[in-house]
Amino acid sequence: MPDAQDHNTDTDNDSDPHAHAGPPGLTPLPSKEEMLLLEPFGRIGLEKIHVVSTRQAAQQAMTELEGLRVLGFDTESKPTFLKGEVSDGPHVVQFATSGRAWVFQLHDPACREAVAGLLASTHVTKVGFGLAGDRTQIMAKFGVPPEAVMDLDNAFRKMGYRKSVGVKTAIALIFNKRFLKSKKVATTNWANARLTELQVLYAANDAWAAIRVYEALDIL
Repeated sequence: MPDAQDHNTDTDNDSDPHAHAGPPGLTPLPSKEEMLLLEPFGRIGLEKIHVVSTRQAAQQAMTELEGLRVLGFDTESKPTFLKGEVSDGPHVVQFATSGRAWVFQLHDPACREAVAGLLASTHVTKVGFGLAGDRTQIMAKFGVPPEAVMDLDNAFRKMGYRKSVGVKTAIALIFNKRFLKSKKVATTNWANARLTELQVLYAANDAWAAIRVYEALDIL
C-alpha cells in the first residue's frame, strides 16, 4: 500500500553495526548489499493470476477462496504525495496460495463485499508483511475489522530477530534469493479502472511471496 514509499520496503539500518544481528544461533539478517548479489526469486505469472473486477468474477473467486485455510494477503492504494492528503484506499486487495493469486479491484460493490467477507472471516488466516497500515485503511474502507490476520514480521520477532523483517529480507533469509519490487510500479495509480500487467504482477506477487514465506516457516 504505497504512500510515496512502498509500505513493504525493508527498512534495514546499515549504519547500525548490530542491525542485522539476532540472538546466538539465529542466521544473521542479510544486508541490502548482500541481497543485491542474490539471484532473483521466482514469481507467479499472469496465467495463474485472476483479476477480479465484476460481480460474476467476485462470486467465482469467493467459491474458491472461502474453502481455503490460509492465504497470502496484501493491499495497494493510490499513492498520496501532498502533505495532509488522506488516502481513500485500499484500491486493490490481493490474496494468494502458492499456486494461484486473486487481485480484487474495488470499483464494483460486489467486489468490495467479497473482500470484506474474506477479511472478516475467522476461518481463513490472512498472512502478509507490514499490515498495520492495511488494518487502519481496511477499517476505514470496509467498516469491518480484519480478523485472523498474521503479520509475518511478528513471526520473525518471536524467532528472536530484533529488527523489522520485511518481505525482501525474509525471501533472502529463507530462500537465499532476491525479491524484486519496483518502486515505480508501487507508486502508480491503483485506483485506475483497468490495471496494467505490471500492476497485476506486482500486486499478486506481494501476496504470493507472503504465502511462500509462511509455508516455509511452517508456523501452524
